[in-house]
Amino acid sequence: MVDITKLIEVIVKPMCSYPEKFKLKQHESDKFMEFDLSLDPEDVGRIIGRQGRVVQAIRNIVYAAKTDYGKRVRLNIN
Repeated sequence: MVDITKLIEVIVKPMCSYPEKFKLKQHESDKFMEFDLSLDPEDVGRIIGRQGRVVQAIRNIVYAAKTDYGKRVRLNIN
């Protein structure tokens, strides 16, 4: 099984201009294992990309990974 936290970190952190401000919090809801990503405001636009294409590609990779949780994964950017 894949560690989703590490997967998100490996994908997103190299894209950031301020990797020291990268924070990832994990919490659980009824149907989802949610990951809240906090970044420097300057990096948010880079991660979202034009028309949300970059973040959609990241989410596709993260959502496709097999997890131990038995729940769906959700990635939120704060």
